[in-house]
Amino acid sequence: MSEGFWFEAGALVPSIGVGLLFWFVIRSILRADRAEREADKQAEKEYLARRGDHEKRDEFPEHTITD
Repeated sequence: MSEGFWFEAGALVPSIGVGLLFWFVIRSILRADRAEREADKQAEKEYLARRGDHEKRDEFPEHTITD
């Protein structure tokens, strides 16, 4: 293989590195969001159980997308 190939391949390394860094950051943000939503849901269940007001469930509607 010629030196030109390795020079051009080496030019792609920074782009690939930035792409991988972006992927890891977005993945960690999405995982943290998922964990926070789960913790919020658990805290809401504990709050309602402590309050003893299971009928008040409509005060905290689930986040749903409607058409």
